[in-house]
Amino acid sequence: MNVSLSDKITYRTAQVAVVGIGYVGLPLALAFAKAGFTTVGVEINAGRVEQLNAGHSYIEDVADNELLPHLREGRLRATTDYAVVRDCDAVFICVPTPYTIQRTPDLSYIVSATEGIAPYLHTGQLIVLQSTTYPGTTTEVVQPILERVSGLQACTEDFYLAFSPERIDPGNRDWSAYNTPKVVGGLTPNATAAAAALLRQMGAPVHEVSSPSAAELTKLLENTFRAVNIALVNEMAQLAERMGIDIWEVIDAAKTKPFGFMPFRPGPGVGGHCIPIDPYYLLWKAREYDFYTRFIELAAETNEAMPYHVVELVTRGLSLVGKALRGARALVLGVAFKPDIGDSRDTPAERVIELLLGHGAEVQYHDPFVPTFHVGGNVFYHEALTLNSVPLTDEALQTADVVVIVTGHHNVDYSRVLRQASLVVDSCHATYGFTGAARVVRLGAPLTS
Repeated sequence: MNVSLSDKITYRTAQVAVVGIGYVGLPLALAFAKAGFTTVGVEINAGRVEQLNAGHSYIEDVADNELLPHLREGRLRATTDYAVVRDCDAVFICVPTPYTIQRTPDLSYIVSATEGIAPYLHTGQLIVLQSTTYPGTTTEVVQPILERVSGLQACTEDFYLAFSPERIDPGNRDWSAYNTPKVVGGLTPNATAAAAALLRQMGAPVHEVSSPSAAELTKLLENTFRAVNIALVNEMAQLAERMGIDIWEVIDAAKTKPFGFMPFRPGPGVGGHCIPIDPYYLLWKAREYDFYTRFIELAAETNEAMPYHVVELVTRGLSLVGKALRGARALVLGVAFKPDIGDSRDTPAERVIELLLGHGAEVQYHDPFVPTFHVGGNVFYHEALTLNSVPLTDEALQTADVVVIVTGHHNVDYSRVLRQASLVVDSCHATYGFTGAARVVRLGAPLTS
């Protein structure tokens, strides 16, 4: 007697595969295991597979002690072999979606994962794409591959196909895979219902939409909203500098309004896998419809220009003390894309360092969460370099001609930084409330002579 997918979900006997067990896939796989589902991660990185099966996490949001009980009880494991998909009732695709150097979408990981799944696709199986992408990817890329290889049809519900965007915020202790509301859109109403029923087992509310494309655009809207508002406040910060007004004071004042305002804060640029990339996925797809999203493109340009502005502030600061950027010793504090995590994907610190090096500065960095950091090897700085984080000693601060704060990790003693350094360029308001002898140039604040 065949047991329906809905019954397997209800009684938690469904087996789940998660293809790609990185920042998105590993928390999802663990969440399903915690919910009682037998879960297997499929990963092309053999080193990750070995680590996970040994009970060692390689991302900060998942602790070893969270993995071990489920590994011991057989509810969680990892493999490089796509053949395990044959025995699974649901498969989630959680692979990277970068862009090319020309800012066009790179769907090679999605295509590869789908081609890996397709030979093992079977009747009644649920496939859910979670990787952030442009509207139409699920139906224009994933569906044709699955149908061509398997001979099954999604529209007639030989198998179920849906999209549910990942909403992972690395380092966020309040919102995780267990409580962040999920959006899901299936190719058919039954596909939507099946994906929603499975996702609800993790405990978070689920919002159903009419199609995979609506769910895909939902994710792009969320992140483009952030990108546009960050760009707005970045532009306002530069205007405030010229006007001799402190933008941070202005933001604190504006956020006292209980309606109609949401505070965003300026900084050295945007980082992570979503905010710098998602608007370009939308820009690229919009052109297919003879639609040009000038507003969104302008926001992307503004945010990408912020590392250049930070280096401009460094040049201004050095000029105040009679020094040039060429030959200056620069110590960069923080290279992760946001505070208190070790994730340096698409961090603005990379461009800041490359620009400093390109202008002839000597650069070191300190980041308690990122022990090694790769820069260069591109059009901005041709030499590819691997830098190692240096200890934040008094000597390192004293011998630097300028300390550039790019990421404001909270475990850095900024009082000591201001006491020991002679010049500090603060691009993220990290030194607010601290005092010291250092001359400080703050992004978004009046430049003092």
